[in-house]
Amino acid sequence: MANINLWGGVECTVNRVGEQYFDQLAQSGHAHRLADLDLFAGLGIQKMRYPVLWEHVAPEDPDQHNWTWATERLNKLRDLHIEPIVGLLHHGSGPRYTNLLDPEFPQKFAAYAKAVAQQFPWVTHYTPINEPLTTARFSALYGLWYPHAKDDASFARALMNQINGTRLAMQAIREVNPNALLVQTDDLGYSHSTTTMQYQADFENHRRWLTWDLLCGKVDQQHPLWNYLHWAKVPENELLEMVAKPCPPDIIGINYYVTSERYLDEHIIDYPWHTHGENHRQRYADVEAIRVPDAMPLGIQNILAQVCERYDIPVAVTEAHLCCTREEQMRWLAEVWDSALFLANQGKNVIAVTAWSLLGAFDWNSLLTEQRGHYELGVFDIRTGTPEPTAAATLLQTLASGGERHPVLEIDGWWKRTCRSIYPPVPETAESWNLRANQQKAGKTQTKPLLITGATGTLGRAFSRICDARGIPYVLLNRQEMDIAEEISVKEALLKYKPWAVINTAGYVRVDDAEREQEACYRENTEGPAILAKACQKHNSKLVTFSSDLVFNGTKQTPYLEEDAHSPLNIYGHSKAQAEVKVLETLPEALVIRTSAFFGPWDEHNFVYHALRAMAHEEPFHAAEDLYITPTFVPDLVNTALDLLIDGETGIWNVANQGAYSWAELAELAANLAGLNPEPWLQPVPQSFFNWPAARPAYTVLETSKRAVLPTVEDALHRFLHLHEFPFRPAFAPHPEEVEEESLLSARA
Repeated sequence: MANINLWGGVECTVNRVGEQYFDQLAQSGHAHRLADLDLFAGLGIQKMRYPVLWEHVAPEDPDQHNWTWATERLNKLRDLHIEPIVGLLHHGSGPRYTNLLDPEFPQKFAAYAKAVAQQFPWVTHYTPINEPLTTARFSALYGLWYPHAKDDASFARALMNQINGTRLAMQAIREVNPNALLVQTDDLGYSHSTTTMQYQADFENHRRWLTWDLLCGKVDQQHPLWNYLHWAKVPENELLEMVAKPCPPDIIGINYYVTSERYLDEHIIDYPWHTHGENHRQRYADVEAIRVPDAMPLGIQNILAQVCERYDIPVAVTEAHLCCTREEQMRWLAEVWDSALFLANQGKNVIAVTAWSLLGAFDWNSLLTEQRGHYELGVFDIRTGTPEPTAAATLLQTLASGGERHPVLEIDGWWKRTCRSIYPPVPETAESWNLRANQQKAGKTQTKPLLITGATGTLGRAFSRICDARGIPYVLLNRQEMDIAEEISVKEALLKYKPWAVINTAGYVRVDDAEREQEACYRENTEGPAILAKACQKHNSKLVTFSSDLVFNGTKQTPYLEEDAHSPLNIYGHSKAQAEVKVLETLPEALVIRTSAFFGPWDEHNFVYHALRAMAHEEPFHAAEDLYITPTFVPDLVNTALDLLIDGETGIWNVANQGAYSWAELAELAANLAGLNPEPWLQPVPQSFFNWPAARPAYTVLETSKRAVLPTVEDALHRFLHLHEFPFRPAFAPHPEEVEEESLLSARA
């Protein structure tokens, strides 16, 4: 059996847009956290792509270097027995005293590379410039990054400067350390097309190899792009010098993303305007091939096989990352690993897979052209400022050992399901997943499902809908199929379905009726979850159950955190408080999620919908002005609950959107965002107006001391309005950021 090494990397781009530098290390906080390296070592990583970036070390003067940060980090990696692959320029144009079109760029860069080698003579692996071809495209052909050129000559010069810079840099480094190795990375995909656009696809499929072809001295008069480069004003003698004095990589690093393969189509009317582009002959759409049902993407295994066939050089996947839900991130990592291992076992020279973006990445949804703080989760979640491992960390620890994988990995990733297609959309129907659920009920499939209670409730239906979208097999049960407060019923269901986890959304929800139906309330809200906890412990299943902000009395006046003590004012709150205690006493590994005032786009049984409907119909709507809560958007709640479950989190978590609102303020905000005039129909009143049987706490705002940080309530309302097609409201204007984001293609998915 062949062996594949596990490498790691942190997103470390320092790119320039206009006069502003965007720094990923600063955004992730890794620039200030040496202890991150201990976490990386715990994953079993053998090599680490690590930055010693030109813009950091010598930002103002090429002769003034600050080695403090790099020295501390590289020495730490050495102490941890992790070999660094040192990167010197990562999607950058260099410090302000140079740029990719500077005629002296190669020489200036080589001087910096020599200084690095002299400072760290023991370092043996280098990636002087990450993704030269990709950086040249974004900086000098598309104009997104500095120096913002948009022509072929500038693109060719930016590429040649980086390749020449790499050659001179390795020459300078090897003067210090003759054994230094070049690990040359670039994004490698493939262009598919209609018959009409085949000529453009052919060009791009030749161009994708340029970084390695130039370094290997393959671009001579017989090369398919010789004439193009000559037309783009690259001097013939410059190309021939590379042929005569090549600098072939010692390791070829392949960065492959689910969007790396493209589809070109001249029928632009079939695609959104932001996908439209042109060459010197015609306009066409350039979209992700994975999103076109007629396209058949090659996939990572075939891409790697092509590299092995073209170059007799060891190959590593140097970036494996997917911006998606937790299980899809894991499915992508597993597929890349399995593909590399398969080829290695076939005798191909594939040596490693790199878990990229260990700490996640920021603002790649705008191609790093704006700083909005848009965070893509990595192997570690850094939203609290302290990296927390996700389920992807556990997966990495098991890949090399061949340990047991999470049950969600038994399902193909979205890129292999019918829901991948959006041009035109071919959604994976609910029926296909319902069929799988029915097969599970009949015992005809071995895939372990989620067991979801509360089939008739808002939350249970939301879980089924989102599990459909995320490709998570489940069985949704009503009370007749499993009564959570009957031990025999629960036992039979768990024996029948053998779930890897149970999500309990069932329960008594009528707060006022609970005052006179106490027995029923405690049965459903306290005894039922306790019985589930006992059964899950016996059957080795995980458990998620839901609690409420009403476990508090509202006297705190600052947001309630997970560790705050119970102090309920009503029977409903007391039933939930008792459930928290009993569940965690029985099953400490259970996940108990407190939430508040949820609203969602898939039903009309929520406060926001009723408020908007009343005001749209110009009917009076009364809302309490003296009760403060944290509204929670159901899709955010469900997705976060699934993420925490898959990550193996336990204990109590407060999961609610960010913000404190009275019920009246929530109604007013929703009306304003929907384009409705809340006056005079919205009528704020004190809670005494309603004469509720159950006492309500005046303030039950929730915050979390953990990492389950949701978007703001206002952001959630924008999405609620966008998803919910209200027949009674004015035409909805999308959130401004949605319009802007759709105008740019994401290069990383």
